[in-house]
Order: sequence, then C-alpha cells, then structure tokens
Amino acid sequence: MTQHVLIIGAGQAAIQLIDTLRRKGHRGQITMVGEEPHLPYQRPPLSKKYLAGSLERDRLTIRHGAYFEEHGVTTLRGQRALGIDRSAHSVLLDDGCKLGYDALVLATGSRSRELTVPGALLGGVHCLRNIADADQLRALAQPTARLVVIGGGYIGLEAAATCRELGVEVTVLEMADRVMNRVVCEPVSRFYAATHAGHGVNIHTGVKLEALLGDHSGQVCAARCADGSEYPADFVLVGIGVLAEDRLAAASGLEVANGIVVDEHCRSSDPAIWAIGDCANQFSIHYQRRVRLESVDNAFEQGTTAALSILGMPLPHDKVPWFWSDQYDIKLIIVGLSQDHDAVVLRGDPATRAFSACYLRGGELIAIDTINNARDQMAARKLIAAHFRPNAVKLADSAIALKDCV
Repeated sequence: MTQHVLIIGAGQAAIQLIDTLRRKGHRGQITMVGEEPHLPYQRPPLSKKYLAGSLERDRLTIRHGAYFEEHGVTTLRGQRALGIDRSAHSVLLDDGCKLGYDALVLATGSRSRELTVPGALLGGVHCLRNIADADQLRALAQPTARLVVIGGGYIGLEAAATCRELGVEVTVLEMADRVMNRVVCEPVSRFYAATHAGHGVNIHTGVKLEALLGDHSGQVCAARCADGSEYPADFVLVGIGVLAEDRLAAASGLEVANGIVVDEHCRSSDPAIWAIGDCANQFSIHYQRRVRLESVDNAFEQGTTAALSILGMPLPHDKVPWFWSDQYDIKLIIVGLSQDHDAVVLRGDPATRAFSACYLRGGELIAIDTINNARDQMAARKLIAAHFRPNAVKLADSAIALKDCV
C-alpha cells in the first residue's frame, strides 16, 4: 500500500488528486509543494473577474487552510523542487530539504512562452499566469491607459475584453491571419474579431512584432512591427501561448515530448511517478493520438485518474475534453478537439450572437464550438463521446435539436 504521496504543484489538478485519494480511502501521508505563497487558487478568473476587480482574492482560493488540516495534508508554500532522485525516491527542494516519496505526482502546470524581440525586458511588459501578474496589470488598467496585447489567443482576448471594459485603450497584434486561429474555425474567429471591434478594440492580424520600444526611464512606450507600423503603449501584455512545465521531469530522465509523457492512467515512464494537468502529454483513447490539454476540466479528470491508479484502482482516462472562454457577455464553450477536421457546419446565425460551429471528420462529429448556446453544448458532450455521425443537412438547421440530426 502506497504510504507517502508527494505532489509537486498546487493547482486544480493537485486538489482533485487529494480529494480523490482521501475520498477513496488513502490514509497515508500526503505532502503538496507549491512555488507560490498562496493556497491553491483558480486561474481562469485572473484574466476576467479578478482582473476587472469584481472578484476578491479570497474567492479565488479552491480550498482554504482548514481543509488541508482536516484531511491531513502537509502544504509547503513558496518552495520550489530542484531535482528528483528517482533511485532514492526523493525530491530536493530549494531550501535544501529532501522529501522522500512512495508515489510522486508532478502537477507543475505550464509557463508562459517568452517574448524574444528587443525590448522584451522593458518595464511595463507583462504576462498573465498568476495572482501577482494580475495584480500588476490591474494597477495599470486605468481609464485611457494604452495597452498593447501581443497575441490574439484566449488569454490575450479575454484580458483585452476586461481591460476595454475598464476604459483602457486596447490594441491587439496577432501574427496569424485571424484571432484564435489555433482553436476555432474562421467564422468563429470573424465573429470574435467583430465583437472586439464593436467594443473599440483595435485588432491587427498578419503582423510580425519586431521590437518593443522604451522611453528614457526604461519603460515600454510602443510596439513596432516589421512593416514599420508603431503602436503606442503604456503597458504590454504578452499572450503568445504557454509551454509545459516539464523541465524538472526532463532533468530527471523522464520521457518528455511537449509535456511529460504519460499513459492512460497518467503514469510516466517511471512507474512511481505520475503527471497531471497542463504538464502531462497523454494518449487520448477517444481521438487515438497524444494530446496535452490546458483546461480546468482536464486537470480534474487527470487528478482523479492518477489518484485511482496510485490506489490500485486503475480507471483509464477517456473523457471528451471541454474548454471555455468568457469575453464581454459572450460565453464560448468548446467540446472535443477539432484538429484534422474535414468539414465545418454552422448551426444558427452569428449575427444573433448565439450559434454553434460543428467540426466533422469522415462524417463523425468530433468537436463543437458553442457561442451562448448551452443546449448544443450539453448535447454535444454525450454525442461526441458516442462517435455521433449526424446528417449534415439537418445539422445545419438550428431548429432541429442536435441529438435529432440523425
């Protein structure tokens, strides 16, 4: 019976792991090590309600201190793991302490992709990954301040929407030919570009950032693109994607490839080490390929899967993933993975601000983007899991329920 479960990382995945371990009867020691001084907290609101100032910091916390005391969990905050000695089953922390383990779970998350152009280290250039980042941005997001967002993905556009509602002048610079190009189809991209434009956000696509310019005090004052255009900025948000935080795993000799490679039970190439959440690259049974997912839903599912595996009750992870994004009063929920689709069918009119985009591959529904459309979203979760093959003509008729498009 596994006695000591050591968790490196203190986010959603770690909490779900702890919940499942204790609920399913684990009575051994559990230790959770986190780099930040805070108890585990929700990250999605950082670009939305918390950045807007409408959500207090205390309400971000997933579990308060009493929870860990009641569940017999030792929490080590503000400490970083420096190395794993796999043969000795121990982890070295930055304070010099060594922690032994019977089962080690890496829930290290992801880190922001760094900007490499000249001026990237100027004052006023920020990313948005944690509470400290959000606090700094909130202090700068004053009416009439000028923000340049580098990258038109989820984080960049969510923060752009929040800052615009705070009265900030916002410009978004995106290298691709459309916003959110990696995750949604062209009609959905077009809808979001128009929505942001309607709120006064200036979006420029197909532009390559050449440098960030600074003033005499070392603060950023503008962004310059390769075509010679310049955009004034009082502060800059870099949102060009994230990388799996797999450096600790790689240094210890674990197999890594765009994240820590794990099996359907979240077990790594070392049988005593599991990986969960943003840092894990897992084989998807449903899609028959490896995927690394950055979502709260995936953190929950993998936390549960790893806990059951550690307890000797293995249950393969085979859930269809889902994601969400809130921008202004628009809720986007994506169910499934749309990569390699060969057809897109729209349900409803984007002009109504409530529609869906269905992704098909070989006639099978593999994913759906729903915009303010809870009915399609809820139905799609079961249908995609069941490898639903809809009638394309019926699918395009939003008056017909998704489940009836057979």
